[in-house]
Amino acid sequence: VQLQASGGGLVQAGGSLRLSCAASGRAFVRDDMAWFRQAPGKVREFVSRIGWSGSTDYADSVTGRFTISRDNAKSSVLLQMNSLKPEDTAVYYCASRGTRVGSRFSEYGYEYWGQGTLVTVSS
Repeated sequence: VQLQASGGGLVQAGGSLRLSCAASGRAFVRDDMAWFRQAPGKVREFVSRIGWSGSTDYADSVTGRFTISRDNAKSSVLLQMNSLKPEDTAVYYCASRGTRVGSRFSEYGYEYWGQGTLVTVSS
């Protein structure tokens, strides 16, 4: 399985970015997908997830600002990020659950990871 994340960049506070994650090598349509992020000096944290049926969850810190979606025909997951804040600055990783059975809100619940894309929000 390969995951390729893209779409990061530098944006001013209040701006928007859209991250994309392209998956290959697995039955994507049946897999839970998620976004995590890791800020400098901090642990990796859950941002959002989307199930194969389209069900979604968000971290409290991004609820109402971020929207996750998936396009099964293109084997891709999107993360639309609006009203960005400086505290959203981090490397964002997409992840695929694969065969893991742990919590869907923990990095240990995901088997495959993309390389990360840097989001920097200036104040």
